[in-house]
Amino acid sequence: MVSIISNEYSISFNEEGFLNLNQIIKENKYSKIFIIVDENTNNHCLPKVLPMIETEVDIEIIELESGEENKTIETCVQVWNILIELGADRKSLIINLGGGVITDMGAFIASTFKRGIAFVNIPTTLLSMVDASVGGKNGVDLGGLKNQIGTITNPELVIIDSEFLDTLPQNQMRSGLAEMLKHGLIANKQHWEKLKNLNKIDFEDFDSLISESISIKNSIVMEDPKEDGIRKALNFGHTLGHAIETYFLENSDKKTLLHGEAIAAGIIMESFISLEKGMISTTEFLEIKKTINHLFEKIEINENEHQNIIDLLIHDKKNEYGKVQFALLNGIGKIKINQTTENETIIKAFLDYKN
Repeated sequence: MVSIISNEYSISFNEEGFLNLNQIIKENKYSKIFIIVDENTNNHCLPKVLPMIETEVDIEIIELESGEENKTIETCVQVWNILIELGADRKSLIINLGGGVITDMGAFIASTFKRGIAFVNIPTTLLSMVDASVGGKNGVDLGGLKNQIGTITNPELVIIDSEFLDTLPQNQMRSGLAEMLKHGLIANKQHWEKLKNLNKIDFEDFDSLISESISIKNSIVMEDPKEDGIRKALNFGHTLGHAIETYFLENSDKKTLLHGEAIAAGIIMESFISLEKGMISTTEFLEIKKTINHLFEKIEINENEHQNIIDLLIHDKKNEYGKVQFALLNGIGKIKINQTTENETIIKAFLDYKN
């Protein structure tokens, strides 16, 4: 699989990725290497990664608790203190081995420790491979609100190793598929067509679909690294999706949603808003809704919760001048950014989703 070149770094696949990692370690002569894991990647992924690293430099393992609820500044403070205790300096390297929580938070820890040290991301979930691998975004949640604190800082390298997917449960695989489907919907109709019929996917050749999905996101990010314009297209499904995810995370009587589960609901609702604004046809909307509902269980959202979720929209990072900004479909495979809508239309989207 050919490496994908992004802004100042490459996204490399399988064995080639580890060859590139060893070359980077050799060239930069790091003082120490720290690998950040959670309990799952410590057990299932680290035993594969450690033998692949060729170095005489000391390697320290830092294990964090898994889960979005631990993606906080408090966890970062703990890790910064551990790094200091273990003698980390400006010439240290951090390798983040895990899903989106570990790669987001580990990259933020690295980008701020001593004003920034080198890091490499090895995403181990489908979601983190096709989403967090590209664009340099990192960060943590604040008071339950998603990704409020962070930077845009590029890694030295991203390694995609599809063998890690063998350890993933089905719900985690579907969570990643939500982002891949989104990439098709916003920018590449053929990618959408390939993915929407899961029973026809050749999973022996799934690497090529992962690479294609990453390439779609990468081309958008390369055009707009700082999210001043077209990069906002990647937020399709995420304005409402993030608000739903945050609401369920903040309420103890609700089950915590996987990111892709919330985004799948957001895709249907924001497709409905696109329909209401005359930007997609009824046929296109029903195709999207049928596909997503076939793959994902419907989330139970009561009518008395609609306004609470809408109230969370104002905290979305994409908003400007106090107005909620949507990226909406302009036909399958096309997108229109900086769109606004009325709360009444959002309520109608909730009701349509329920029905």
